[in-house]
Amino acid sequence: MPKVQPKGSGQLASQKNKYSGVHNVGPDSLRHVKRTYREALKRQMIEGNYDPADPVIVPVRRDFRYRTFKTVTKPENNAVIIYMMDVSGSMGDEQKEIVRTESFWIDTWLRSQYNEIDIRYLIHDASAREVDQNTFYHTRESGGTLISSAYKLCNEILIKDYPVSEWNIYCLHFSDGDNWSGEDTKLCVELLQNELLPKSNLFCYGQVESRYGSGQFIKDLAENFKDEDSLITSKIESKEAIYRSLKEFLGKGK
Repeated sequence: MPKVQPKGSGQLASQKNKYSGVHNVGPDSLRHVKRTYREALKRQMIEGNYDPADPVIVPVRRDFRYRTFKTVTKPENNAVIIYMMDVSGSMGDEQKEIVRTESFWIDTWLRSQYNEIDIRYLIHDASAREVDQNTFYHTRESGGTLISSAYKLCNEILIKDYPVSEWNIYCLHFSDGDNWSGEDTKLCVELLQNELLPKSNLFCYGQVESRYGSGQFIKDLAENFKDEDSLITSKIESKEAIYRSLKEFLGKGK
């Protein structure tokens, strides 16, 4: 996961196989060649069948040795992913589908890397609310747009449930960049500067192209956060751009 840090008590865990010994039974794929020939040599020497002038060692079945392993749980680091999606009227079905597709692949990648991870879903138009995964992937709401409503709710969730000292925090916001007013954009910038970016390992903003949206918000972010490493922006012009956007979001450091 990009920019992951050692935080919390290791709620996340990954499993791996650790070789822990040698046994006299097992599958051929785990046969320990050196130990097998060592056993064969010992047996032939004991039986008087070993000739140093012609050192041929022929293992028999009882000489075979196999690696054994046990599955161990490796503690990882506490992490939460908060998705935010614009579901306002300027976000058409095509734009929402692009967001859901990209979110699905990010989800899939994260779940393949970690056994457990906290994931929260927010949607917003002129107001924001938290929803379950099914609603996030299927809702078709519409209305005006106040991006700050999502950022405020996101910040409230972080303050309540995810202290920075204990959690790696990743926020992903998707919109067509059409905010209701310049004043609300200023409020978004303040929330990012003072609250969300200081708390987040990474804040990703993905902007889908819409014929109804102004697309201004990504420009405002670029202007206000030119040298901010923890903020990544990505333009997602079409479904074909999803793969590139995923690399931009997930490929920024470790």
